[in-house]
Amino acid sequence: ANLYSRASKAVSITVCLPSCLTGTDEDTILMLLTSRSNNQRQEIKAAYKKAHGKDLVSALKSELGGLFETLVVALMTPPISYDASQLHKALKGAGTDDDVLIEILASRTCAQIKDIIKVYKKECGGKLEKDITGDTSGHFQKLLVILLQGSRDEGVDEDRIEKDAKELFAAGEGKVGTDVEKFINILGNRSHEHLRLVFDAYKNLSGNDIEDSIEGETTGNLENLMLAVVKCAKSVPAYFAESLNGSMRRAGTDDQTLMRIMVSRSETDMLDIRACFKKMYGASLYNTIQDDTAGDYGKALLYLCGGKD
Repeated sequence: ANLYSRASKAVSITVCLPSCLTGTDEDTILMLLTSRSNNQRQEIKAAYKKAHGKDLVSALKSELGGLFETLVVALMTPPISYDASQLHKALKGAGTDDDVLIEILASRTCAQIKDIIKVYKKECGGKLEKDITGDTSGHFQKLLVILLQGSRDEGVDEDRIEKDAKELFAAGEGKVGTDVEKFINILGNRSHEHLRLVFDAYKNLSGNDIEDSIEGETTGNLENLMLAVVKCAKSVPAYFAESLNGSMRRAGTDDQTLMRIMVSRSETDMLDIRACFKKMYGASLYNTIQDDTAGDYGKALLYLCGGKD
């Protein structure tokens, strides 16, 4: 049986929503929306428009507020459109939010990045590469643009594993100064499967993890981007488990990061992220979110978490 109700139930849900919005019954709204897939939310949105002649997202925004409103609007947005909107916000807000650029471009697949570029142009009215190059510079910009091409090599090139490891060593630990271009070329263009083998060969060669070399040879946003690429090549769920922990284990919760990850990964690899979180930090992601959030916003995040673990 399907975990979610199918499209035929979308129309019946539109009968419930108007009464929920007149009131406003937040508990019912979050139950109706968080227990459906994003595809079903789009069906509900279309059915609501057809039945009531109104935009559901606008109706929700008029009745809700604060973090709960932001989260509900995010849940009502198709995943690729959500990524595009987050990138646009990061680039067009007051200053550039480099952490958002790093998170999305380092973690998405080549196919997803190509779709994001198309949707960004259609819905945000600009070219993503142009906006990124206009707001960034130097080696940080160059690696972002390479990732934006969405053209990593496929599979593993056995003949290049040892060569790539030696080139990375020679570009960093094995010389005075750093050949950043070499790091960018290898990290930005090789497949994740290939990179994992290169990192193992690097450890055998140097005695250090590739992360140690990056931390010793680079600084700032370039270091953060390179580390994100390495971590995503090793394990995307582990990368997001670490990011979630960082968003909550600090003075004040970083709700924007917490929300963005929970929304974007809820139907992708949330169970894997939960398992990684527990293994890495000895704590339940569900309980950690429960301790760091409150109200309807917190309840909705717990629904997205998929229950207690």
